[in-house]
Amino acid sequence: MTEKQKRARMSEIVSALKRVYPEATCALEAGGDPFKLLVMGRLSAQCTDARVNIVCRELFRRYPDAVALAQADILDVENIVRPCGLYHTKAQNIIDASRMLLVDYGGVLPSDMDELLKFPGVGRKIANLLRGDIFGLPAIVADTHCIRICGRLGMYPTTLKDPTKVERILVKLVEPAEQSDFCHRIVQFGRDVCMARGPRCENCPLRELCEMGKRSAKQ
Repeated sequence: MTEKQKRARMSEIVSALKRVYPEATCALEAGGDPFKLLVMGRLSAQCTDARVNIVCRELFRRYPDAVALAQADILDVENIVRPCGLYHTKAQNIIDASRMLLVDYGGVLPSDMDELLKFPGVGRKIANLLRGDIFGLPAIVADTHCIRICGRLGMYPTTLKDPTKVERILVKLVEPAEQSDFCHRIVQFGRDVCMARGPRCENCPLRELCEMGKRSAKQ
């Protein structure tokens, strides 16, 4: 497919996902709080969103804002976030990020990509999540679901696994106003239908728009 054809197909895919998932919601239950989403995004690395949500109920009960977490005892935070894995690094990162938010930004999360990338443990995936969810900016969150599914759909070779390259490709194919919600919907779609193993191609609402789905239909 040419890039023009891919854009046209992606527009159909976006519309189809809207019908299946009318509400595009972030799986991380931050309630629109920039500080909480910053922390939860960092904890989500190599951890399920469901576990992060559970862990953060206790974390935010004890440390409800950046001021509290910036003053937290590292051992206590480590103990709370231990179930998320990599807890030594993650605990230090979220404490340091809270301090940076207060000291360098007066408690107000910046929207600029380069500024967000200065926060400990924040890469482009988390930064784009924040830009899309908190600031309503165009943002492609190239997580594992997005990378896997958009490859299967035919937007790039399925062998491509580089998040930054995927982001750059999809930014050109998905309308800016649709990008953030598209990424939330694709995550839910990846959990419900297009799993890493055993995708349910026979019952897939995107089958006619998917290169992998078309191949499976011919077998």
